[in-house]
This record gives sequence, C-alpha cells and structure tokens, in this order.
Amino acid sequence: MTKTAFLRPRSAPAESLESLAGLLREWLPLQRWFAGKDRPVTDLGVLSTTELFPGCLHVLVHAGHGGVPAPGGATPAGDCYQLLLGVRERPSPRLGKALIGTVRDGLLAGLTVYDALQDPRAAQLLLERLRRPGTAGPLHFEGDPAQEVPSGLVPRVLNAEQSNSSLVYGDEYILKVFRRIQPGVNPDLEVPGALARQGCHRVPAPVAWLRTTHPFKATLGVLQPYLRNAADGWTLALDALAAGDDFTAQAHALGRATADVHLALSSAFPVGAPGENGRTAAAMTERLITAAHAVPALQPYVPGLRSAFAALATCDAGPPAQRIHGDLHLGQVLRAGREWFVIDFEGEPSRPLSERRSAHSPVRDIAGMLRSFDYAARQRRPWRPEWARRCREAYCAGYAARAGWDPRKKHGLLRAYETDRAVYEVLYEARHRPDWLPVPMAAIERLAVRGD
Repeated sequence: MTKTAFLRPRSAPAESLESLAGLLREWLPLQRWFAGKDRPVTDLGVLSTTELFPGCLHVLVHAGHGGVPAPGGATPAGDCYQLLLGVRERPSPRLGKALIGTVRDGLLAGLTVYDALQDPRAAQLLLERLRRPGTAGPLHFEGDPAQEVPSGLVPRVLNAEQSNSSLVYGDEYILKVFRRIQPGVNPDLEVPGALARQGCHRVPAPVAWLRTTHPFKATLGVLQPYLRNAADGWTLALDALAAGDDFTAQAHALGRATADVHLALSSAFPVGAPGENGRTAAAMTERLITAAHAVPALQPYVPGLRSAFAALATCDAGPPAQRIHGDLHLGQVLRAGREWFVIDFEGEPSRPLSERRSAHSPVRDIAGMLRSFDYAARQRRPWRPEWARRCREAYCAGYAARAGWDPRKKHGLLRAYETDRAVYEVLYEARHRPDWLPVPMAAIERLAVRGD
C-alpha cells in the first residue's frame, strides 16, 4: 500500500495537509496569480481537501496577511486560493516548474507535490470529470446538457499572463481554473451563460463548469469553446504598431462589438438608473487615497486627480447603470476572421465579487479599452501618441454607431473613469509588474496636470 492510500474518495481531513504549509508558503507568492505579493503570508490554512482521482488533490487554502477577521468572523482576513496538487512517491524530471517540493513530515512525508494542472495526465482526467456531471465531496461537476464534449482531447497549458490558469483541450475547448476564490457565482460563468440565452454571438457560451459547496458556495472553473486561429487584440495591436500599420478600422469594429455586448447585457440583466455620480466619485477618491498610500510615486498627483472625481459629481449622469465586462482591455478580446469576440468576464480580480456582479456605468468598460490603446502605443519606441489617439477616436465612433450615444460627448464621465482606471493600473503594476509602472504613471501625469 502506498503512502497516498490514506486519502478518501470524497474528502480528506484538513489536518492531513498541514505539513504542506511550509512548502506552499514559499511557493504561493512566486505564482503569477497570487494576489498578496506585497504582503507577507502570516498564516496558511487548509479550508478543504478532496481527492479528484488517485494522486490528485483538490485543495482550497487560506493565505492570511494579518489583520482582523472578516465580518461575521467566519474566515480571517486574507485570500482563498484553489490548488490542484499532484502527489507522487518519486519526482519526475518532466515536472520542471510545476514542482512544489517534497514533504518532510506528517502524513505526506517523503512524497513529492506539484501543480497538477501542468501534468497532461491529470489535465485529461480533469476533463473527464467535467464531461460527466457528478460530485466528489463538496465539488459539483455540471454542464449544458445540449453540449457533448468529446473524450481524448490533448491538453496544453495556456502560458498567457493572467490571474488564473487555463488549459486548452485539442484546440476545441478552453478551461479556466479560477485561482483566487470568493463566495458566490463567478461572473465568468454567470454573464456568458446569460448572454448565450440572449443569442449574443460575441461571447463563447459555457459548456461545463465546476463549483463547490464547502467551505462556501463558489465557482471554481468554466469550460468554453476555444476560438482556434483567433488572435487577441493586444497581439494584433502590437503587430500593427511594429509594421507601421493603421489600426483604426479594427478599433472601429471593436467599438461596435463592445456596444453589441453592452446592449445584450442590458437585456439580460436589470438596468438601473443613471449612475449616482456623487457616490461613484467618493468611491473613486477613496481608491485613489488607498493607492497613493501603497505607491508613493502617486502622491504628488493626488490633488490633480481628485479634481477629475470632483467634477464627476456635477457632470452629466450619463447612461443607465448596467452589468458590464468590468475589466475590458485589448487582452480580453479576440478577433477570428472578421469578427471580434469578448472573453473573460471575471472583472478586476482585486475587487470584491459583489462589486463585480453589480451594475456600473458602461463608460467604465470604454475607459478600460481607451487605456489599453495607450498601453499598446507605449510598447514601441519612439512612443506614438497619435496612433493611440486615432484608435481611441475610431473605437468611440464605432461604439456610438451601434449604441446610439457617443462616449466622447460624456467628457466628465470619461475623464473620471479613465483616471480611476489609471489609478488601478498604477497599483496593479507596482504589485505585479514594476517594470511597467511608467506606462500608467505617464497617464496619471497627463490626467492630473492637464486634466484631459
């Protein structure tokens, strides 16, 4: 009998994995999707463990960063992460970067642990679980009964820079495994499903999904069709810049596609009243103060940036609040043939799930895409601000042609939301990609000093 024989078919006691804490405490902060890189991990606890199949554990861990317990006292302040851990008696040289380490003590002493999503066999077995609805302890595998996923699809890890992990199966399907888990339905399952029922072809519909009921109800992963031969907007924009090509036709079409998605969202979910600009301005100001405290380089610009939010409180209320994408940029759109598609409706992972599932002004999405054109333009030297300006104009014109209102005529709203986005980018880059910090800081200087 092997050392892994103690694992139960449904779930294993959390104590059985406490010996992993030391390894995970070192491994987690090195992962691209770990949100607490700027804060020390003060405690690490196992919330749930389930054996998916022999040699593979599904684990939810809580990484604490100090502070007081969350409201209600159920879970201490910190983040919950989803891990799929492979367990072997002998390490394989093919594990490479997937290797987490060898457990020194406890029930797993002497066993090698690794990220199972990097293991082709484990990835194939995971798809098999998704192909057949059922349960494993608190885990529920569900899907669209009208969609039949074939077996035997070869998996590969998508090595894109993202806050989750994705597997592509046979260039037919893509499985997004959420890493940072919050209670509730993830918008990346909820929104595409609702849009599919609206007949919106701009968003791939969910085929199967994984959720849990313990320690709380949450979405863990979503399987969707994979758009083969598609290119993301970021890559296309950089290719155009490198070749010296114009990108306005693509930007115009992308504006129309964004409006199509917004119109479908306004039909699929309740629409609110025009935005409460005073409350929105206060929330933006609070985020600015928090970001400036974390990133000192932002502090000299705070007075100028606050003026953008102050002006929001008295400007045109703009279009009604509705469900939106929440984190729209060139990396979240794909072009296949002549069509644009919108993906990744999870929203900004750093924001609470309740906020990401609530209604917001569609100007927020538009501002995100406008900032993305600026990001792309600054990847080339010398910087080509006129390229970004033309793309911004074309995108807004395309949006206006489909939506019936022009974002450029909502100057106060657009400036405030673009400023708020730039503040978010500063905080994000400072935590995850310090080398990129000059990109949003250039926008901060423009928005604060010139007020445009």
